[in-house]
Parts: sequence; C-alpha cells; structure tokens
Amino acid sequence: MLKAQKVSVLLVCLLVGMLFLVSGCSQKTNDNAKTGDKSWTNVEEREELIVGMCAQYPPFESINEQTKQPEGFDVDLANALGKTLGVNVRIVDAEWEALIGGVNKGDYDVLITCMSKQESAGSNVNMSDAYYDLNEIIVIKKENTSIKSVDDLKDKIVGVQSSTGAEIAVDSLNGLKEIKRYNYNNDAFIDLVNNRVDAVVVGYAYAASQLKNRTDLKIVNSPVGETAEIVMVMKKGNDTLTAKLNEALATIKTNGEYNQAYEKWLKL
Repeated sequence: MLKAQKVSVLLVCLLVGMLFLVSGCSQKTNDNAKTGDKSWTNVEEREELIVGMCAQYPPFESINEQTKQPEGFDVDLANALGKTLGVNVRIVDAEWEALIGGVNKGDYDVLITCMSKQESAGSNVNMSDAYYDLNEIIVIKKENTSIKSVDDLKDKIVGVQSSTGAEIAVDSLNGLKEIKRYNYNNDAFIDLVNNRVDAVVVGYAYAASQLKNRTDLKIVNSPVGETAEIVMVMKKGNDTLTAKLNEALATIKTNGEYNQAYEKWLKL
C-alpha cells in the first residue's frame, strides 16, 4: 500500500511538472504571437541582412565605375555590422523615393543610406541610434563673391535634392527668391554651373568629395539648418532587429572598424 501511494505521488508530481512546462511553452508562444516580431529571427535564419540604399551619394554610397559595385562609407558600415552579427550582407541599390516604401513592404531589412532622423521621422518607421552627424552647407561658383554665409542666400535661387535633410534645411530659410528641387544633387550642380541657380545646399561630406577635382565650384562652410543625425531605418515594430543593429554599431565603434571606414571615406 505504501509503495502504491509513493508511485501515485510521483505520478502527480510528474503531471504537475508537465503542466507547468506546457504552460510555460504556451506562454512563450503567446508572447511571441503578441509581438509578432520576427525581424531578427528572419535575418538569422536567412543568414543574410538585406540592406537598401540609393547609390547616388558619395562618399556614403555610389557605384564604382570599374567594378559596377556599390562602395562608400555606408557599404563598409553595413559589411562591418553584418560581420559582427554573423550574417552575410546583400546590398540592394534603389531609387531614393522608393526606399521607405521598400523597407515597409519587406524588400529590405534595413536602410543604410545616409538618411537622417528628420527625413524618416514622418514615415512611421523604426530608427537606430545615430551613426553620423551631417551638416548641410552651401556650394557656389568659384567666382561668386556675393554669397559668404547662409544670410546671403536671401533673394537668391537655391537648388536642393528633394526628400533630403538638405531640403528640410532649405525649407526652413526665409527670404529666398526661389527653391529649385532635383531628384539628384548632380542635376543641381549642372544648373549651378549653367547659372540657373545661385547656390546649391548639400551635405558637407558629399560636397567635399565632389569638389576635390573641380576648380569651377567652391564650398561656403556656413551650416544651413540644424545638424542632421544619420540613422539606419527599419520597418515599424522591428524592434529585435533594431536592438541587434544598435548593439553591433556600438561594437564596431569600440573595436575600430567604424573608425577604419570613417578614415577611408569621410575624413576630409
């Protein structure tokens, strides 16, 4: 009889333990179902991080004329992040205007394309910690002596690339004669050379890279608007991927890989 009672107690304990186990698994499943966030799991299982960018903005990203492959600071940054996360990186070049829609649709896991908080703030997306601070400045023709600061843009025709931090900065200015908006900065520079605009507002790093071998244009190093914080952009709710990328960003800033990319592409 005593032996039978012991067996019964043991069976009860086993059943209770199994119930707790099933309950725990069920709770975990329910929690995952509630969040629905598989953003990092999908990357991990695929063993690939898909990065969207518009390769029209050197030195952050552009297409190498010889290799026909994307290159630049954002490319090196993406590869360093992928290395730290233990996944491959696939770069997808796309039109600037289609990037936010693409990441929301799931075409890319993340946008790493010199996009500022200001540019993406109204798009209901996740943003990473800032990885670069960008100043917008003025570019004019070499012989121009009338524009020496942002205050001198009053009554002038100013060119700017649409849907960028530079456009936000220009829109904040008062007293301009006209704002001409372009799909790409290169188009604005063409109009500047041909006297169809008086000045172009653009990011300092881009301007410096483009003017290295030009004698017809010059930089007026007078910041336009506020300094823009450049971030990585993900679909709204992709919190686990956002956290992983922030952790990886902190790691490469510590281990020197971020500085290597900075020295290569952005040090002026």
